[in-house]
Amino acid sequence: MNPEIIYQDAFLVAVEKPSGMLSVPGRGPDKQDCVLTRLQKKFADIRIVHRLDCHTSGVMLLALGPAMQRELSRLFHDRLVSKTYVALVEGQVEADSGVIEIPLRGDPDDRPRQIMDPVNGKPALTAWRLLRRQSATTGEAISRLQLKPITGRTHQLRVHCMAIGHPIVGDALYNIVSQRHVERMMLHAEQLEFVHPVDQVKLRLVSACDF
Repeated sequence: MNPEIIYQDAFLVAVEKPSGMLSVPGRGPDKQDCVLTRLQKKFADIRIVHRLDCHTSGVMLLALGPAMQRELSRLFHDRLVSKTYVALVEGQVEADSGVIEIPLRGDPDDRPRQIMDPVNGKPALTAWRLLRRQSATTGEAISRLQLKPITGRTHQLRVHCMAIGHPIVGDALYNIVSQRHVERMMLHAEQLEFVHPVDQVKLRLVSACDF
């Protein structure tokens, strides 16, 4: 499945990244197929601005040319891009909303795993809201959450959900609560919202969640 273009102008491109596709090339010849290399066949000067985990689907933003890459990267760095995700998590979440503030850092002995470290970790902040309590087809309790990462640490949403006792369904790295078989990790980047650096119009880029 190819990444589907959902918005395009002279400065940037937004696509829907399928679950299971890398954002950028990995190490080794078997990991060169990714969103970037596929789009390079159509856009000669397309450049990465941010990444989604391989098993996360949804909206991904790319720049056309180095100047726009710098501008869009600045927006992400300055937290001027509002990001909204949808996730299915294990168990019945009792509260209706909350904020998770747990510093994170990489585990040098088990890459790419991230670990919680209140002393040496980098600040990581996630706001969440309960959308619905429901049951899986096998009968186990699960909850649908809206997740809004304020910071953008590697695996932030996955580790933060695990930290509150509700890991994401299908997360093979952090979900030790359930070994149920699912086709994918149930995490989807639903929306990006920001002011276009050139025409100053507010853009709202949406990818409908299919789970």
